[in-house]
Amino acid sequence: MTDTLPTLTSRNPADPADVLLRIPAPGAFAAVDTVERARAAQPGWLLAGAAARSAALGAIATAVEAAAGELAELAVREVGKPLTEARAEVARTAAIWRYYAQAPYQPTGEVHETAAGTGLLLTRRRPHGVAGLITPWNFPFAIPTWKAAPALAAGNTVVLKPAPEATACARRLAEIVQQAVPEAVFTVLPGGATEGNALVSAVDVVSFTGSTPVGQAVARAATARGIPAQAEMGGLNAALVLPDADIEQAAGHIAASLAGYAGQKCTATSRVIAVGAALDPLREALSEALRALPVGDPADPATVCGPLIHEAARDRVVDACRGLAKLAAGTALDGPGWYAAPTLVEKVDPGHRLLREEVFGPVATLLAADDLAHAIRITNSVPYGLVTSVHTADLNTALHGLDLLDTGMIRINAPSTGVDFHLPFGGSKASSHGPREQGRAGLEFYTSGRTYTVAPAGSSA
Repeated sequence: MTDTLPTLTSRNPADPADVLLRIPAPGAFAAVDTVERARAAQPGWLLAGAAARSAALGAIATAVEAAAGELAELAVREVGKPLTEARAEVARTAAIWRYYAQAPYQPTGEVHETAAGTGLLLTRRRPHGVAGLITPWNFPFAIPTWKAAPALAAGNTVVLKPAPEATACARRLAEIVQQAVPEAVFTVLPGGATEGNALVSAVDVVSFTGSTPVGQAVARAATARGIPAQAEMGGLNAALVLPDADIEQAAGHIAASLAGYAGQKCTATSRVIAVGAALDPLREALSEALRALPVGDPADPATVCGPLIHEAARDRVVDACRGLAKLAAGTALDGPGWYAAPTLVEKVDPGHRLLREEVFGPVATLLAADDLAHAIRITNSVPYGLVTSVHTADLNTALHGLDLLDTGMIRINAPSTGVDFHLPFGGSKASSHGPREQGRAGLEFYTSGRTYTVAPAGSSA
């Protein structure tokens, strides 16, 4: 008698009765078999050459653009992403494929002089083999893309294990990619922890985005095997607002970063730190901005804050705010979906979970700082260090006063959310492990350096 495999179910967060798919999980043995098929395909993909890999990635970009409307609607339905954001994500996805389509032609090493004056010394970067990608549900097309595109461009094959909640999106992306690449070069492995653990046990390089506990476990397992690993994990991001800032602009940026996509981004703003005289006007402006923020059906182009991904996520937000004085709260949509109102709280105890944990919802805490140095100490006091937004008109503050922030990314007079995919992405402390993602950093991660000594025949070198 055989054990029955668990079932993966994906539901519409705005209408949980709407089930997108219900499939059996493949299990650990199937995961390892998928990796082995990808490993067998990898030499052929590498030896196909730069022109073939470049053409394939360019074709994927074109196909994503052609299917943009369908893909955006699928993201709305499966992960509850507001339509305007979903459209922007799909456009970014195509742009990332097109960006990395030129990467196969980039230099992969250098030539050096020898001490003896004869022969050659070469450095060259080569792919690792099979890249295992473990991705979250909140950017179901962009995050798999910014991992897979550089891995494929460098000559690796890819096995993608998406979050169960984004399985339909991942499978649709795979259909597009697989039209442009040979068999087993890009494979989706649906599943949960069992399949993820098996993947990490078998691949040659692993990239993870998700929760901090799981990311740390992935990094430990990969390190024990001696394979390269990167993990992008949590954030508890701060927005610093100085008295000389444009308060209305800052409030608009913070409200969007706090409640956009119901705060379900690792770059969302979770703490708002008002410096000195900025506190009162910011409190008023931010409260007004949150009350005016459109909450509702993610299929409506006007919606900014839609549902949480599932019932447990909604309950976690509600529980975190219980008993706290709310400075401002938007409205939560009535209906079957998992909605929570965008919320700003104040006078929170320093040990409260909102100031220590990533709740991953549309809620932030307003804090007061005496001066910039105090604001920096508050910002650095949490276990995370992904991104900090700073609102000020003082160029000296922007250029010199923020070097003490322990954070991987700093955005001046801009929301904490938003990613420039051609630049490195990552944080400090519990936010990130290993090398940065995106841009040239992504290509470097998916390759390893080799040193070649080429001596003339008959030499004693």
